Amino acid sequence: MMRILGIDLGDKRIGLALSDPMGWTAQGLEVISGSGGSKNDIRKIRDIVVKHEVEKVVVGLPLNMDGSSGPRAEKARDFAGRLARALDLPVEMWDERLTTAEAQRVLIDADVSRARRKQVIDKMAAILILQNYLDAGHRKAEPDSLA
Repeated sequence: MMRILGIDLGDKRIGLALSDPMGWTAQGLEVISGSGGSKNDIRKIRDIVVKHEVEKVVVGLPLNMDGSSGPRAEKARDFAGRLARALDLPVEMWDERLTTAEAQRVLIDADVSRARRKQVIDKMAAILILQNYLDAGHRKAEPDSLA
């Protein structure tokens, strides 16, 4: 049994999702203010990791549509590296292309108001990142993790 934390690193907010103990499903956890740039962001995430007994973290990697890395991908990689050092846990990157668009579609289809979508989009994107990761069969520590 292993709990995994999924993270969608936004410009103003960080969406968090948590797997069930068996690692089958992702549930939305919360959205914290921040962009991963501060020690306070890392501290908040460390508190959540301890509280929920998380054993692995998956950070969304916002690649360009052609698969190349841009400034946002480099920021996510830097954040994941700092998180791995602070938590002393495996931290993996997961391709998050189109997850925000998919999250928007899901929320629009559910008839969620524009104001409410803005509040929950980061959490929904974190759920999709983590669920896609889980669906791909990644439940044990992989050799390409950062910690």
